[in-house]
Amino acid sequence: MGVLALNRATSRAGILLLALAGTHAAQAQDADTLKARHAALRDQLASNPFRQPLYLESRDESGTLQGDIYATVAYPFAVAGPALQAVANWCDILLLHQNVKSCRASEPPEGDTLSLNIGRKYDMPLADAYPFEFRYRVVAVMPDYLHAVLNADDGPMGTSRYRIDLEVVALDAQRSFLHLSYSYAYGMAARLAMHGYLATLGRDKVGFTVVGYDADGQPIHEGGTRGVVERNTMRYFLAIDAYLAALSVPPAARLEKRLTGWYAGVERFPVQLHELERDEYLDMKRKEVRRQ
Repeated sequence: MGVLALNRATSRAGILLLALAGTHAAQAQDADTLKARHAALRDQLASNPFRQPLYLESRDESGTLQGDIYATVAYPFAVAGPALQAVANWCDILLLHQNVKSCRASEPPEGDTLSLNIGRKYDMPLADAYPFEFRYRVVAVMPDYLHAVLNADDGPMGTSRYRIDLEVVALDAQRSFLHLSYSYAYGMAARLAMHGYLATLGRDKVGFTVVGYDADGQPIHEGGTRGVVERNTMRYFLAIDAYLAALSVPPAARLEKRLTGWYAGVERFPVQLHELERDEYLDMKRKEVRRQ
């Protein structure tokens, strides 16, 4: 019995080691894949309308909207990786978005969660906001690579399957390469609501993808549903960027640096992203943070 138990234990240990080795190999492959993507996007990162090494793409297929941003960021992975791995830090990130009214991170028995309230871009009571919950999971973490995912089954107005997918890989001692994907599914109710929005309040709003040029040679940007997801993907990227930039100052000064950094980032793209005046945004967010 002792030999059999030892053999079984040895076998289980071997299986576990093989599984762990396979996991490490898969993570290393993911890191290499992201580095290869960085190399493949060299031309787009070097020359683009964003005036920074950033590439954005979007799609609307089979009832799912998705936006993807690839960007080289001036933060070492030793800073960016651990900061973006901690679930509690994501509330500081997500709360920068004008439509996120509150955020609370918790660690219940079933896993890490982020409980949000989503509302209009203006100041509003939490009771009037939509409760929204992300499940947070670290898919992979290595000395030079991080992959984290936020999922939510349901959203407002018939939307579902929300997913924020973040990958970061080290490029060198000072820079990292980041991939942010934001997506959600929409049914008939959400489609009708979206069409109503695009025909009224959102009729003049556009995204970032250039789909043509007018008679004066000025770019015509993607509108419609792809424009919607492009704008929100950019807002979340700017929130991550503002959060990482604020780590360079003392903790007491980080909130103001995050807020002013996010707003400055948004205002670099006024055609797509301008919604509030600076004081309106800052006053609203300070109040929401105090309410946390």
